[in-house]
Amino acid sequence: MKLTAEISMYPLKDNYIDPIQWFIDRLDTYANIERRTNAMATQVCGEYGEVMAMLATEMQAAHEKWGKAVFVVKFIGGELDLSHQQ
Repeated sequence: MKLTAEISMYPLKDNYIDPIQWFIDRLDTYANIERRTNAMATQVCGEYGEVMAMLATEMQAAHEKWGKAVFVVKFIGGELDLSHQQ
């Protein structure tokens, strides 16, 4: 089963760009997961278990490296066209 998730990271520090870019760059290392980022959030799509495992791994890594951060995630079962624009 496919899963699409939209995730926003809010590092609790003055320099918030570096942790966000670091997180996005790490998401790109997962070959089986599609990623799109806009000014507000990042969307990822892939197999359900792979997306959930990736998010768990990378959110933990972000907390360990950068300290406190808030992650807001929305999930929808199924595959969405991440290139869709209106």
